[in-house]
Amino acid sequence: MEEDIPLLRLKGVTKDFAGTVVLEDVSFDLRKGEILGLVGENGAGKTTLMSILFGMPVIAATGGYGGSIQLDGREVHFSSPFDALDAGIGMVHQEFSLIPGFTTTENIMLNRELSKAGPMVYLFGDRMSVLDRMAMKKRAGAAIQRLGVDIDPGMKVSEMPVGHKQFTEIAREIDRDNVRLLVFDEPTAVLTESEADILLKAIRELAASGIAIIFISHRLQEVMDICDRVVTLRDGRTIRDVPVSRTNVSDIAASMVGRTVTAEHLKKQAELNAAETDKLPDDYVLDVRKLWVDMPGETVRDVSFKVRRGEIFGIGGLAGQGKLGVPNGIMGLYPAGGEASFDGRPLEMGNAASVLKEGLAFVSEDRRGVGLLLDESLDWNICFSAMQVKGEYLKPFLGGLFKLRDEKAMRANADKYIDMLAIKCTGARQKAKELSGGNQQKVCLAKAFSLKPKLLFVSEPTRGIDVGAKAIVLDTLRKYNRENGTTIVMVSSELEELRSVCDRVAIVSGGKVAGILPPREAPEKFAMLMSGLSAEGAEK
Repeated sequence: MEEDIPLLRLKGVTKDFAGTVVLEDVSFDLRKGEILGLVGENGAGKTTLMSILFGMPVIAATGGYGGSIQLDGREVHFSSPFDALDAGIGMVHQEFSLIPGFTTTENIMLNRELSKAGPMVYLFGDRMSVLDRMAMKKRAGAAIQRLGVDIDPGMKVSEMPVGHKQFTEIAREIDRDNVRLLVFDEPTAVLTESEADILLKAIRELAASGIAIIFISHRLQEVMDICDRVVTLRDGRTIRDVPVSRTNVSDIAASMVGRTVTAEHLKKQAELNAAETDKLPDDYVLDVRKLWVDMPGETVRDVSFKVRRGEIFGIGGLAGQGKLGVPNGIMGLYPAGGEASFDGRPLEMGNAASVLKEGLAFVSEDRRGVGLLLDESLDWNICFSAMQVKGEYLKPFLGGLFKLRDEKAMRANADKYIDMLAIKCTGARQKAKELSGGNQQKVCLAKAFSLKPKLLFVSEPTRGIDVGAKAIVLDTLRKYNRENGTTIVMVSSELEELRSVCDRVAIVSGGKVAGILPPREAPEKFAMLMSGLSAEGAEK
């Protein structure tokens, strides 16, 4: 019967890149109004599968795929994302695809602009019609309201906090007239807890209206809270397809990585760290005083703190309160002022090259925009900064008259970090853009490690990383810190992660440091600081 035919059916989907199989015999169904959780480690094949579904050009350019995709029982082959959009499939990508200089309304209505007759239409025809900006603003506002958030339709994307950018992306997709299926790829990764709750509620309402949802997330509790079913991919295969009523977070995590991974890992690590934290001397290597940073959406107003030599210092706080602005300002990516000194020497604000030469390094939260050379190989990405800043991985020729890249040394260095960080790739010569988001993040870490920095800023190191890789990254940071004596300043939206690896945690609220607490303090004290309230026992 017709009602038994699913909206979407994937049958035996297979894909390889240059002989490396990334998807093998993947199959599942999705019905109208159903929310399907799609989980798996970074590199498990989730992004490739969605690229096939959405008709991304890279699939056709690399030989297409095997198996079949059916919509309403009819096989479809999308040659471009426009074909998928015409069929009613929308996708909210993990990386933003907004135009920074455009407003919220202009981004939501892009390629679907509304027009009205201007005075010249009567003389020269419809080509002289003008944009109906009032109607566009009203329609964009309706899409935003449907999500339950408050965003100014006239605000430029470049001026937005990161959470508002995510909601704008989603509003653009749900505004389409014929949307039947929406794919959400890590939609809450950049959102605060309250923003994530708003979005999850909106997704439930979208499903209740009949829209089918594919929800990709590493936040497994969200998958349990919102989804009807959970499909696990591991090493490119469908490992598990179960209703949420018959599983739990631990089982999902185990199915993803082939081993049991729970919150106990973070708890045990925090207990081990507590004893080591007390041994750190009061030898302060970084001294920041009255720092201000003009970073859109993350403005820093008056931040002061000191970091001990050899410690892991955490910086947390809600989205838009300024925590991301601290490293971006000190490293010279945004206009900044105040004072910062490293090892007793003043740092030159606004001069990134000077700061790097002082022995500082930075892993940005914006891995695609700042962190990577997407069209270059992994060995080139990993060694590039060390080559530029320190002149490493270069061989002199003709008595040093000129230098060429030392390809052998670059390859060896890249292989070392690929193994250390368990980067899923075909090898050191694979292009960075071909890796999953989480593995790209690991490449950014390897790039920073190659500089052998004295102090390393790491901003959102586990954003978009699966439960297994998250433990690897956090363990690697702690190991690198202890074995090399490298001072690390870790900025994260994940409070529990900060508490699991950091020696002290500063909370930024309203562009200022609300207080600094040891990680063993009760979560309630951290919550008070995030709310702008004082907490007993906090450093100022």
